[in-house]
Amino acid sequence: MRNSCLLLMFALSLMACSQRQARETADTLPPIFPDYIGVTVPCNIAPLNFGVDEATHMQVVLRSGDDVCVEVSGDNYVDVRQKDWRRLTAQAGDIEVTTSVWTEEHPDGVTYKPFHIHVSADSIDPWIVYRLLPPGYEGWNRMGIYERNLSSWDERTLMENSQANKGCINCHAFANYSPQNFMMHVRGEGGGTLIRHNGKLEKVDIKSMEPHKHGSYNMWHPSGRYIAFSSNATHQSFYGQSRDKIEVYDLWSDLLIYDVEQHRVIYDDRFMGEEQHEIFPAFSSDGKWLYFSIAEPVEMPKEFKKMHYSIIRVPFDERDASMGEVDTLYSAFERGGTALMPRISPDGRYMIYTVAECGGFNLYHNESDFQMMDLETRQLVDVSPLNSDQMESYHAWSSNGRWLLFSSKRIDDRYTRLFIAHWDGTGWSRPFLLPQRCPQQNTLLMMAYNIPEFIREPIEFPRDELARMFQIED
Repeated sequence: MRNSCLLLMFALSLMACSQRQARETADTLPPIFPDYIGVTVPCNIAPLNFGVDEATHMQVVLRSGDDVCVEVSGDNYVDVRQKDWRRLTAQAGDIEVTTSVWTEEHPDGVTYKPFHIHVSADSIDPWIVYRLLPPGYEGWNRMGIYERNLSSWDERTLMENSQANKGCINCHAFANYSPQNFMMHVRGEGGGTLIRHNGKLEKVDIKSMEPHKHGSYNMWHPSGRYIAFSSNATHQSFYGQSRDKIEVYDLWSDLLIYDVEQHRVIYDDRFMGEEQHEIFPAFSSDGKWLYFSIAEPVEMPKEFKKMHYSIIRVPFDERDASMGEVDTLYSAFERGGTALMPRISPDGRYMIYTVAECGGFNLYHNESDFQMMDLETRQLVDVSPLNSDQMESYHAWSSNGRWLLFSSKRIDDRYTRLFIAHWDGTGWSRPFLLPQRCPQQNTLLMMAYNIPEFIREPIEFPRDELARMFQIED
């Protein structure tokens, strides 16, 4: 997987613009992939390499300000050196990009209309963590959790399931963007919940504690003391004829709070039992509110189209993990559809969530889109630049509240890829695809990105220590 792009690497080098001159001009924008035309990027992002599939040769000129000009050429994509990209993004403003392409249709070359990439002064958290896995309907034989440096193309393996008896590695989470407080699950033989608290690693069996339920979808309290879990009995069914390939659903789900310091599970009777389903908990950045989706049960899978989740929040008391009165933010009974995955901006002002027709797992619903609520006014904010005609799903705010990292199937309607969009306080920019050194990796990688999260620094601890925790003794 990691080496697939290397097979397509071409000899790329900086070359003078005068080496080859295109004889034609076009009053249209270049047909590049990824489409970085008009996007806004952080000042510390990796180079935005792009290509043209039909090209036999490309030449690109990038200009920033009055005195920075970078010229780069390649076969069917360009590879901008990182030190040159740093010169271009050294200050906020526009990078003008002029692209010339040689193809069979244009053997003498054609120069397209220039486009711009806007560089924001808002930086982005330097690292992200995500899972890579085949689509759920293809199998679980290989998957892993990886961390990526957004300022470069450096990707490192945290753990692959070949180190954990081929179990399902999932649901990683961090407290306040810090890798010192980190958790993930390993399902299967020898599995458990791995928790790193203040730098110390331990494996915990949450199901062994009262009320004897496992933890699934989760979020850390910003203090690092608590982890909120939904406990889910998840199943899946396949469609015979449908645009959607699979339906994932819960037979039941409950809400749990794990106290990392006292090694105990806390729960509220209101959110435990068969009367309703709870899923996707999320804390506010100040830790004073706990948000989650909630629905009345129906007969599954027969009545899955009647499954509609609302979003509520309850006050959360950090002293004893007690919860206050319910405040309904999105009522599925009044507004229809199903609302999932609430994520709160670091300033506590906004909530972004996904809305689909029904069910509790919008990852498998192509109509899934984002909505954003101003929590002060309860009014919706325009997020149309974020949405597409394909599925939008898991999302995370950057620590400064200026960037959204999310997964979407908009490239090919099958594999989720990662996109980043800028929030300037009044509106959203057009999202851009996670940069790769070789652009073809975005189409050749037969794995899906899942659960992207920001962290402020890389995860530093012995990887073999993780593997030892999940080894099965003879």
